[in-house]
Amino acid sequence: MTMTSNNEEIHVEIDVQQKRPKGEIACGDVFQSDVSREEGRTILVMSDGIGHGIKASVLATLTATMAVKYTRFHTKPEVAARIIMNALPKSSDGKENYATFTIIEIEPDHKVRIINYDNPRVLIVRNGKSYFPKEIEQNVRGEENFGKILRVREFTALKEDRLVFVSDGITQSGMGTSQFVMGWGWNRFEEFTVGQINRMPDISATKLARKVLNQAAMNDNFSMMDDATCGVIYFREPRKFMLITGPPFYKIKDFDFVGRIKNFQGKKIICGGTTAEIIARELGLEVKIQHIRKDAAALPPVAHMQGFELISEGILTLRNVEEILESYDSEIRLGDSPPEEIVKLLLQHDVIDIIVGTRINWAHQDPEQPIELELRKYVVKRIVHILRNKFFKQVMVEYI
Repeated sequence: MTMTSNNEEIHVEIDVQQKRPKGEIACGDVFQSDVSREEGRTILVMSDGIGHGIKASVLATLTATMAVKYTRFHTKPEVAARIIMNALPKSSDGKENYATFTIIEIEPDHKVRIINYDNPRVLIVRNGKSYFPKEIEQNVRGEENFGKILRVREFTALKEDRLVFVSDGITQSGMGTSQFVMGWGWNRFEEFTVGQINRMPDISATKLARKVLNQAAMNDNFSMMDDATCGVIYFREPRKFMLITGPPFYKIKDFDFVGRIKNFQGKKIICGGTTAEIIARELGLEVKIQHIRKDAAALPPVAHMQGFELISEGILTLRNVEEILESYDSEIRLGDSPPEEIVKLLLQHDVIDIIVGTRINWAHQDPEQPIELELRKYVVKRIVHILRNKFFKQVMVEYI
C-alpha cells in the first residue's frame, strides 16, 4: 500500500507472523484487515481470545470482525468496544468470555491511530529508538464495563517509522524458565526489536516479524506455551515494478507502447514471446534464450534482454503465478522456475504497473484448450485482486 502526501510517496509494508502451541489446530490470535479504496484508509486488527485453541479462536475472530466493521464506519472506539464486549457469549458458569484487541488505522496522509484494549503496547520505532506519542485513556461505555480502559495514541508517521504489535504470547514467552521467571517482558522485547532495526536499518517487515517470533519460540524452548503473534508496519520508500504481457491491439501503437516501457523507472519483466519480440525490435535489442532446465519441461525456457529482469512465456506462466500467489504463505520457499521467479519479484515490490496488450495470440485459439488460455484479462484480474487484498500492493493495470 503506497500513500502520497505533500508530494512524498510512502509505501506501507505490512506483515504478520504467528505461532500456536503444539497440538492446537487453531490459533487463538486472529489478525484481520480492511483496505478502503474510496477513503484510502487501512484498518488492521489483532485480537487475542482468552485461553487458546478453538474457543479462543472463535472469541478472537468475533472480536476482530466486529472491530474492523465498526472502525470502517467511524464508530467511536468506546462505543464500539461496548458493543463488542456485550456481544461476546458468556460461558456456562456465568463467567465473562473476552478477547483483547489492538486496532491500527492508517489514513492516506500518514496519520496513525492506535486503539489498544488489554494487549501489550504497540512499539513505535523512529530514528533508531522508541517513540512515545501522547496516550489518552478512554473508559469503555456502560456500567457493566466499569474499569475497562482503552488506550489511544495518534501521530503522523514519517518515512522509516516502524510499528510492531504483538500478543502476550510474545511478551510472556519464557515464563517459568530460569532465564525469564516472569516472562520475556515488554522491555526486553523492545530492546531486542530496536536492536535488530539498528543492526539492519532496512530490515523488511517480514524478516523483523519472524525474528521476534523466533526469539519468543527460543524463550519457550521451541515449544510455544501460548499463541504468539507479531505484526510489523514499515513506512518506507516505495519500490516500483512493471509486468508487461501481450502486444498492443493496434500494431501502429507498438512504438508508443515501447516508449512507455522504456521510460519506466524500476524493474521490468515481460510475459510473452511475441511481446518480447516487439520490444526488442523497437529498442534494437537482442533476446537471448536461456538453456532449458530438465525440471522446466512444462514451460518454455526463460529469455533475457538488456534492461529486463527476465522474459517468460505468457498465459501459462501467468496462470502458474496466480496459483502460487493464491496459496502462498510464510512457510513456502520459492524455487527458481519462471513463475516462482516472477512471484518473488512481485512480492519484493510495492507499486506494480501491469500493462496488458489486447491483441489476440492465435496460437491459443484452440477450442479444446481451457478457456483461461483465451482470457489473459481474466488471469491478470485474478493476480491483481490477490496482490491488492492479500499482499497490500498498489497495482495499476493498463489495457492497450
